[in-house]
Amino acid sequence: MSRIRAFTMPKWGIEMTEGTIAEWMVKEGDSFKRGDTLCLIETAKITNEVEAEYDATVRKIVVDGGSEAEPVGALLAVFDDGSNSDADIEAFVADFKPAEGGLAQGASKAKAEPEPAPSVAAPPEVEKKRIKIDTNRPISPEALRLAEEEGVDIAEIEGSGRGGRITHQDVVKALRGPASPSLKGTVAVQEDDLKVFASPLARRIAALNGIALSGVIGTGARGRISKADVLALMPKPASGSVGTPEFVPGENRPEVVPFDRIRKVVAQRLTQAKQELPHFYLRMSASADALLEMRKTANLVLGCKASVNDWIVKASAMALVNHPDVNVQVHGQEIHRFPHADVSIAVASPKGLVTPVVRQADLMRIDQIATETRRLIDKAQGKGLSMEDMEGGTFSVSNLGMFGIENFDAIINPPQGAILAVGAAQRQPVETAAGGIAFETRISFTLSVDHRAIDGAAGAQFLATLKDLIEKPEGLFV
Repeated sequence: MSRIRAFTMPKWGIEMTEGTIAEWMVKEGDSFKRGDTLCLIETAKITNEVEAEYDATVRKIVVDGGSEAEPVGALLAVFDDGSNSDADIEAFVADFKPAEGGLAQGASKAKAEPEPAPSVAAPPEVEKKRIKIDTNRPISPEALRLAEEEGVDIAEIEGSGRGGRITHQDVVKALRGPASPSLKGTVAVQEDDLKVFASPLARRIAALNGIALSGVIGTGARGRISKADVLALMPKPASGSVGTPEFVPGENRPEVVPFDRIRKVVAQRLTQAKQELPHFYLRMSASADALLEMRKTANLVLGCKASVNDWIVKASAMALVNHPDVNVQVHGQEIHRFPHADVSIAVASPKGLVTPVVRQADLMRIDQIATETRRLIDKAQGKGLSMEDMEGGTFSVSNLGMFGIENFDAIINPPQGAILAVGAAQRQPVETAAGGIAFETRISFTLSVDHRAIDGAAGAQFLATLKDLIEKPEGLFV
């Protein structure tokens, strides 16, 4: 027997506990070479391409793409050189146990049950009849397993997943049966109408107004009858009627959107940071006219398109190097000070708020920072950020000025010790040296500080240096 290899859920980063197979790039029976992409795995905020570390053949895929999250160490697939029998592969899967200390419970995720007390005779367990469902409809593995075990006919189930995919929850709902007519807000629906592909609201409006749905042609996705289709069948008020049109009863049902994995992680980390970190805030504004003028010139000379935020990242990095007491991470009872500034930038991505890192920004020219931030933003918006792009920042910059936000208080991103909130550039009247009034462009800054590691004086000195660099941007080229 040749060697059989287990492909398990990898662990990237200290905080990773689970991941999801977004898509398999290989299928059972395929042979692959070292360096080939095997699959895409989604974690809390990133999607990673997993490359093969050796040549092998895919003998069995245990977890399908798009399934629920699996814990670190869970068996995802089985590889070998193609010479083992199917029975050998199945035996390997059945006997698989995760590495000691892993989070997975094995391929079957079976848990040992305590033995019954000797004085109590346990009733014999009634074995459920398992049926085999032959269907081409899209259905998740967990949903199919439950339907087979419980004998549920999935032909009558309307899938709520992507592309009409039947989920585990859809099968559970089918097992519960239709809602009791005695419940508040329910309406008796004709039995024939229950077999029609229609939205719940369309069924309710039809039942309230005595409209039969059988024979109605739906205009929704895959021919689904919608609310608009039912309203179109309702009698129109007489042309000579006066007053308000008759109100069509319905339910103002909210769209329930549960937290996805990313939002759960973001909520957990922000709640923890706000509760455990003693935040205090320092506010300051700086004149930006000189920086805006230099930005125009520098973009022409350097051939780049550096944004105002790129200049602020550069100024922050140089100020951090001058004030290492602010350029810190807090780990338990230890403060880690860094010689260079790795600045995290807050980016809104399709997967939520992410903070990729511009590394050693204090050593980079403004055109290099512009190139790097553009690369990171493109990766974030294209779901291509890796764990390496996200880890290790020493300070964060969060800019909402492009949305017209004048100022705001940002929450610190642990283990970092501070974050800079940047507001919008605004024209404001100021007093001149001669006592007159003039207008200038000013940007507001709010520094959120972890008081456990950074004192108020250190934060204030950092802001003073930042202001000087913003108002005298020639210092950024030293």
